[in-house]
Amino acid sequence: MTDPAIHEIIASEEDRRQRLDMVLVRHLPDFSRSKLQALVKSGRVTLRGNPVRSNDEVQPGDVFILVEEPPKPSAGARAENIPLEILHEDDDLIVVNKPAGMVVHIGAGHEEGTLVNALLHHSVTLSSGSEEHRPGIVHRLDKETSGCIVVAKNDKTHAAISQQFADRLVKKTYLAIVRGKPRHSKGTVDLSIGRHPVQRQKMTARRPPSGREAVTDYEVIATHENHSLVACMPRTGRTHQIRVHLQHLGHPIVGDPLYGKRDGFERHLLHAWKLEFVHPISGELLHFQAPLPADFALVPLPQSKLAPLKNPNQNPHP
Repeated sequence: MTDPAIHEIIASEEDRRQRLDMVLVRHLPDFSRSKLQALVKSGRVTLRGNPVRSNDEVQPGDVFILVEEPPKPSAGARAENIPLEILHEDDDLIVVNKPAGMVVHIGAGHEEGTLVNALLHHSVTLSSGSEEHRPGIVHRLDKETSGCIVVAKNDKTHAAISQQFADRLVKKTYLAIVRGKPRHSKGTVDLSIGRHPVQRQKMTARRPPSGREAVTDYEVIATHENHSLVACMPRTGRTHQIRVHLQHLGHPIVGDPLYGKRDGFERHLLHAWKLEFVHPISGELLHFQAPLPADFALVPLPQSKLAPLKNPNQNPHP
C-alpha cells in the first residue's frame, strides 16, 4: 500500500486569529473544506504533536502537520482496445493526441474508457506512476481538453520528465477559442489560483499570497465575429489555470459551463497544441504538435500563424 501523504502548513501573518479550517483551505486548495474538517476531527492534523480542532485560532508561525488517510487499495486499470492517435513513440515514452471527452486515468466514476486503459492495451510496459491507477501518467489534461500529452514507459523516464515539469522547463502552448475580443493583443495574467470558497468544483483567481502561484502568457491569434482564437503559454500548471485566467480577463472559453457557458458546444474549446521538452535519455530537445480538432472551425485560422512545425519529432503510428 502507498504511504499516506504528509503536508506541512506554516501559518503566515495573513492567517493570524483565523479559524484553523479556513487556514487549511487557503494553504491546501486541492482539498475541500469538508474533507479538511474530517481530517481534523479524525486527529490527522496536529500542532506540536497535539491534535487540533477546526475552530482553533491560528497564530503566525504555527506549524501544522496533516497526514492524509492511506489510499485504499486499487484493483488497477485494465487494458482496453481503444484507438489512440500516437504522435511519437520510442523505448522510453509515448506522446499522444488525446481526444476531447477522454479522461486521463481511472478514478471514481471512470473505471473504463480512459487514456490509461487504452495505453495498457497498446504498450507492453508503462512506468509505475505515483499511484496504481495512474501508470505512465506524468501530467494531466482535463477530460474535455484535447491535444498533446506525454506518457512515460519506465520509472527513470517518469522521474526525469516530472522534474522538468517541476522546474518549469517544459514548454506548453494551448489554443483556446474565447468569447469576445480581448482588449490587448498579448499579455500576461499573473494571479494565484485557489479553490473557490463556495463552489468547491471550481477554482478562482486570487491576489498573492492567497492561493498558489499561477502565470499565463497569452496572444490573440485571430478574431471572427464574437469570438477570438487565443494562444496560451502557461508557465505554471495549476488546476484549470488557463480556463480561470481567461475568465478573469472577461473572455471565458467557449463551451465551458464551469467558467462561462456551453454556447451550444459539447465541450470547452481548449486544445494542448504544442509540447516541448528534453528527452530524458537521449538529451534531444523534442517538439510535438497536435492537429487542430474539427470543432475549432468556429474561428477562421490564419495559416501563417498556425503553420505546422517544420521539423517535429513525430513518428506517427498507424
